[in-house]
Amino acid sequence: FLCGRVGLREAAAYLLKVMVRFKSRYLLCEIVFENPLSRQCIEEKNIYKTVKDAIVRAHGDFGFGCCSLSLAVKYLNAYTGIILLRCRKDFYRMLWSALPFITFLENKNQKYPCFFHTLHVGGTIRTCQKFLIQYNRKQLLLLLKDCKTKGERESVERSISSCSLKELEGDHS
Repeated sequence: FLCGRVGLREAAAYLLKVMVRFKSRYLLCEIVFENPLSRQCIEEKNIYKTVKDAIVRAHGDFGFGCCSLSLAVKYLNAYTGIILLRCRKDFYRMLWSALPFITFLENKNQKYPCFFHTLHVGGTIRTCQKFLIQYNRKQLLLLLKDCKTKGERESVERSISSCSLKELEGDHS
């Protein structure tokens, strides 16, 4: 395609410019609420707005400009309070350092006191999924110690055995 007009070195430089992709970092966080029932009131758009406001408070407009290029809430589980935030690799530390400034989430003019606990920082969604499976398994093992009845114990043991990478093995995205 470029071969008769330019040399091999110029063609390689052109391909490098075209083929470079933007690298991201993913922050896997747990939102810890004062009242655990508040978890079910959160939505992705409210989390995005709260994170954006925290970045602006911590780093100003420059910080938000850097982080906003690819800032996104990629995953939200309202039942467990687990979220996955994506940010450009070069600026993920700005995002990470702004999270402690979040003290509440707002939804429909109601404020829910909370804080963000960063569980893992990864380069891909898949590494975050693998970490989350291991984290959930450890949490279930802690629950197993507190079981009082045989039924509770069997239920937790079934949950522990279902924590595996089987679902991820079939998914190559």
